[in-house]
Amino acid sequence: MNLTGKQIIGNDLAGGGTNSFQAINPKNGEKLATAFLEATATEVEAAAVKASQAFQLYRVKSGEERALFLETIASEIEALGPELIERCVSESGLPVGRIEGERGRTMGQLLLFAQFLREGSWVQATIDTAMPDRKPLPKPDIRSMQKALGPVLVFGASNFPLAFSVAGGDTVSALAAGCPVIVKAHPAHPGTCELIATAIISAAKKTNMPDGVFSMLHGGIAIGTSLVMRPEIKAIGFTGSYTGGKAIFDAAASRAEPIPVYAEMGSVNPVFVLPGAIKDTADSIAQGFSNSVNLGVGQFCTNPGMLLLQRSAESNSFLNQVAIEFAASSGGTMLTPGIQSAYTKRTAQTKSLNGVKLLAEGKTSEDFTGVTPALFYTNVQNLQQHESLAEENFGPSSIIVQAEEKEDLLKIASELSGHLTATVFGTPEDLETYKELLYILEQKAGRLIINTFPTGVEVTHAMVHGGPFPATTNASSTSVGTNAIYRFTRPVAYQGFSEALLPAELKDSNPLNITRKINGKWKGF
Repeated sequence: MNLTGKQIIGNDLAGGGTNSFQAINPKNGEKLATAFLEATATEVEAAAVKASQAFQLYRVKSGEERALFLETIASEIEALGPELIERCVSESGLPVGRIEGERGRTMGQLLLFAQFLREGSWVQATIDTAMPDRKPLPKPDIRSMQKALGPVLVFGASNFPLAFSVAGGDTVSALAAGCPVIVKAHPAHPGTCELIATAIISAAKKTNMPDGVFSMLHGGIAIGTSLVMRPEIKAIGFTGSYTGGKAIFDAAASRAEPIPVYAEMGSVNPVFVLPGAIKDTADSIAQGFSNSVNLGVGQFCTNPGMLLLQRSAESNSFLNQVAIEFAASSGGTMLTPGIQSAYTKRTAQTKSLNGVKLLAEGKTSEDFTGVTPALFYTNVQNLQQHESLAEENFGPSSIIVQAEEKEDLLKIASELSGHLTATVFGTPEDLETYKELLYILEQKAGRLIINTFPTGVEVTHAMVHGGPFPATTNASSTSVGTNAIYRFTRPVAYQGFSEALLPAELKDSNPLNITRKINGKWKGF
């Protein structure tokens, strides 16, 4: 397939812009073939208007129709074959195996949401029947369900060019909800974005979806901001930096009609290792921690950026073992020159802080052009003195914080900001002794983990990939798993409707055979 470098606005291509850019291979710094045009103001408007018009048709498509659409997108992505893998590898610098796995995850998300739509209970159909003889006033018939919010803007992520990008979790959950999607493609992998976008458009045509149900535009901050401010946009999904997510959130809040922004902005993901676990399983924890920090050159949003432990008879031996594992690790090239530069700068700043020790560095060589893993060590007092130590350093870096007493460990936990994950390693006796720690951490993170590391986010019905600010801008939601659909819906109540007027999900006859709550009790079909 020949890449066009143009905007995909529904079923049409547009290339009226004069500013262009090329993707860069992060492995060698070379520019890749195809110049990509930045969208114009006219093209931004056209995509937004098309999405708004498509919404009136797409919102009433049945769950079965939308499920077929999602399944067809998965098939079209698979049909891209080696071309998608090759382009994605060249734009991201990630290995073939990683990209193949991410493609599978992307397709799996689409198929899971298709099953979710067919099952149907996601609409949360709730029926409270009338009581005409109730005194002193009759009770009306009231029924409610979730309905699509409107066109959704999605910002593609840099670290997952497939699973969190054009056809990633934000897009699939919005499409599943009944919302058209406009994607602002990530400039680090525009060719990958175009290939996936063409697959979505092909699927839309094959399943008779309305023109404008999906669009994709190229550009930088100005294009993103103009899309945020378009009145047709009713919600936003974002995965990226704190700076970017907060700017989008603030812009959306300043609109005449403020809209929800679901921004995942990174996290330190603290790991607590309790004394009994150090005594019993120090070697495996040390190895697992090093592997988790360095996975994918540390470019996972669930990378454990801090390990906390309490001084014990075995703690010094454990620290030495972690340092040995870390020193044996290898760095690599990061996703973009900008990300690599930011990591290098932040790591150098951490090295210069008083009271912070460089415990270990990964392997390197004379001709090495990537980044080197860095493991730091400090105590509670220095952690409290240097706020930057409790902030994410995106890349293969982490810091070990040693507390003297249990109370110090609990105090650190209580002072943490919001995170995507919080992990505790402990024996059954540890977990009973430190149960207050778990009570604290469930207020600090979206996902609590016992005795395993946080890297890797399963796409399931129960998964929560979110957390309190600043990990995200909305702690009540998740960006992974089927519950992500509720970011893009709102409840609508129907009072006094006849059977003929009611949506199929709320009819007495239950033609869709879905589970519903009737007069306070869940009932199957």
